[in-house]
Amino acid sequence: MIRGAPRVERQPTSEAQLAIMRTNVRDKAADRPGVYRMLSSEGEVLYVGKSKRVRSRLMSYFRCEYPEDKGARILRSAESIEWDYTPSEFAALLQELRLIKRFRPRYNVAMMRDARHYSFIKLTKGIAPKMLVVRGASGEEAGIYYGPFVGARRVGEAVRELSDALMLRDCRTDMKMFYSDQVELFQLSSRTPGCIRHEISKCLGPCVGGCSAAQYDERVVLARAFLEGSDDGPINMLRAEMERLSAALEFERAAHYRDKLERLEELRAQFGRLRFAVENLSFVYTVPGHEGEDKVYLIRRGVVRAEVTKPKSSKDRRTMKQLVEDIFSQKESPAAQVPTHEIDELLLLSSWFRRFPKEMKRTKQVS
Repeated sequence: MIRGAPRVERQPTSEAQLAIMRTNVRDKAADRPGVYRMLSSEGEVLYVGKSKRVRSRLMSYFRCEYPEDKGARILRSAESIEWDYTPSEFAALLQELRLIKRFRPRYNVAMMRDARHYSFIKLTKGIAPKMLVVRGASGEEAGIYYGPFVGARRVGEAVRELSDALMLRDCRTDMKMFYSDQVELFQLSSRTPGCIRHEISKCLGPCVGGCSAAQYDERVVLARAFLEGSDDGPINMLRAEMERLSAALEFERAAHYRDKLERLEELRAQFGRLRFAVENLSFVYTVPGHEGEDKVYLIRRGVVRAEVTKPKSSKDRRTMKQLVEDIFSQKESPAAQVPTHEIDELLLLSSWFRRFPKEMKRTKQVS
């Protein structure tokens, strides 16, 4: 039974209890795929892990050479170990992620080692949305995410160019907004100090009454269209300005716009590459399981939408065929847009097929 409880500070696990835990693992655990949980005496899930060989992995914790090793620290905080078997390493990986998201164990600081390799563009919700570059979904759900992208620094530069081109704000999220068509706010509140980006024509100035709500929302629509790959408006704006400056023989300023243009074009190019995650990762994936427990995963846009035991009869095959049709006929959101709750699993599957490209041979595209 999986349990959870408030965190309570305690003394390190005694040698006697460690010996009991070790004997339990040695005598009862099997070397097959699965997930395991380290639990405190109060029932708090301290750590969730997975392994292709559960017994060997758990026994390795008792062989940690130094007390400061992560494995030793986790073990010294635990009072018991629980584990469940899965049909395959892939199934264990999915179950590990879901348990981590459910319990948020204190020792699972990095939910996925490869997450740092990617970044997302987040378009905040609420008044006067702005764009941010983030590593993944935050605790709050307010926002629209685009990605994943590789190279946070370059993506950050491109987002700055996109914000400048569309004159979107980049001030702090809790900054008070005073649209020009909200006169009553100016009457009741003191005017926000001047916005430097607004003064140099890089921001519409929604915090200083420099635009109406409708004018700002029009630019947000353009930003979303660009991020979703349906409109090149920002790129065309920069190219037109570069060509105008070049024609006016202002070559230094034209070169400046050329650099801006290149950064946005690089971002656009990444849209094509990210299709591996949100479009190419759409298929039926059959995974051989322990002792013939084969599973079929219906993966759409980098997320497992359904999991079934591999069909063994005509009836089972008809049932799965109908399930495939139901899942893959659903309307898709824009290619670059990723719902918040799907980010972690998309990163997980992207990493899995990047590490094991031969697994793609087990997949079957849905026509």
